[in-house]
Amino acid sequence: MAPITKECDFLVIGGGSGGLACARRASGQHGAKTIAIESGRLGGTCVNVGCVPKKVTWNAAALAESIHDAAAYGFSVKQTAPFDWSTFKNKRDAYVTRLNGIYDKNLKNDKVELIRGRASFVSKNEVEVALADGGKDTIRAKKILIAVGGHPSMPPGIPGSEMGISSDGFFELENQPKKVALVGAGYIAVEMAGMFHHLGSETHLFIRQDKFLRPFDPIISDKITAEYERQGIHIHKYSKQTKVEKGDKEGWLKLHYSDSETDSGVLDIDCLLWAIGRAPEVEDLNLAATGVKQSEKGHIAVDDYQNTSVENIYALGDVCGKAELTPVAIAAGRKLGDRLFGGPQHANAKLDYSNIPSVVFAHPEAGSIGLTEPEARKQYGDENIKVYNTEFTAMYFAMMEADQKGPTAYKLIVTGKEEKVVGLHILGLGSSEMLQGFGVAIKMGATKKDFDSCVAIHPTSAEELVTLK
Repeated sequence: MAPITKECDFLVIGGGSGGLACARRASGQHGAKTIAIESGRLGGTCVNVGCVPKKVTWNAAALAESIHDAAAYGFSVKQTAPFDWSTFKNKRDAYVTRLNGIYDKNLKNDKVELIRGRASFVSKNEVEVALADGGKDTIRAKKILIAVGGHPSMPPGIPGSEMGISSDGFFELENQPKKVALVGAGYIAVEMAGMFHHLGSETHLFIRQDKFLRPFDPIISDKITAEYERQGIHIHKYSKQTKVEKGDKEGWLKLHYSDSETDSGVLDIDCLLWAIGRAPEVEDLNLAATGVKQSEKGHIAVDDYQNTSVENIYALGDVCGKAELTPVAIAAGRKLGDRLFGGPQHANAKLDYSNIPSVVFAHPEAGSIGLTEPEARKQYGDENIKVYNTEFTAMYFAMMEADQKGPTAYKLIVTGKEEKVVGLHILGLGSSEMLQGFGVAIKMGATKKDFDSCVAIHPTSAEELVTLK
């Protein structure tokens, strides 16, 4: 059967949060005839193997921490059985499936046609779709958005590395590993290491340098590295993995490595997780047929308005490699939908990528917005920067012994005579919820005086940010 040819105003390749936000805005609010193509589950990385199931798992790990802490408050809590990973996974999967259904319903409500399949460019305005049922479609579109996201990278050149899993595989584990090794120093590795540890798995984290989260401000990377060591997570610093072999027991592996303490270590583990980065999901797109420019790492190059190098082809989200966060992709998608189809009043609509808040769901949580201290000093000069710091023990730990108390630390970075806030970095209990409100203030151009003018809420940790000296 010859391929069916369809035509539309707007074609969106990728059914993740950013692409679908743009598709719904274009169709539901502005009436553009819109088609979305997705080969997997709706919602992309965030809903299926990212933010959503991660946060649910982090909640479980935080509950485990609370159960442990309860004794200090006079409770006698006896855990009669280990954490039921399988039951938890089934409930988490069911929750994600419900979200997939909501995404599907929302597309129907906004009259976006969904095609299940894998897209490949034929020309700059035509795409061939290998359908899930084995057939093919050809779609011609006036405008095309590439919002295909990314996928985890796996290490090249390490024999046996394929016996490990990626961060995607974390959410497929049917049973809880007894002893796990994670390789990576970014937020994904750090978050998953914390979850494994607090849910009861012996956890080893292999990093290339002496600390993790190095792109973050030193107050975050230094203190969370130290806190993970205090909690009992095994941090293998200056590490390198040489090969992976099957272990002596069924389902177990032997990880061969070197680190700061040994040149020839071997670790017996029943789970190996690679969290060494992500790459854009562009392999099947046949971008060569369009002339769209890419970076050396394969990310699609775009300007401030999400335009690619080819007219009427746009890109946003993780495939662009800039601020790879779901809310960023959603916001950029809505702005783009407005600009392309919303009329003259939206002609200059674009996302402002400055001062985007982000959080690491480690143990404890950490949040960041604006410049790190090294970035601020480089941009403004040492003489034009002032840094306000505070470290303290949150009141939550008042009932606990000294060796059970977690850290809380805040940093405010300001510049100029008016002391405009250009960076805020926090770690400690409640940081994720706290940062959203302070993010609004910083986005509005708040100064240190503005922070000082707000009356503190007592007793809270957040009050320390409006009483800094």
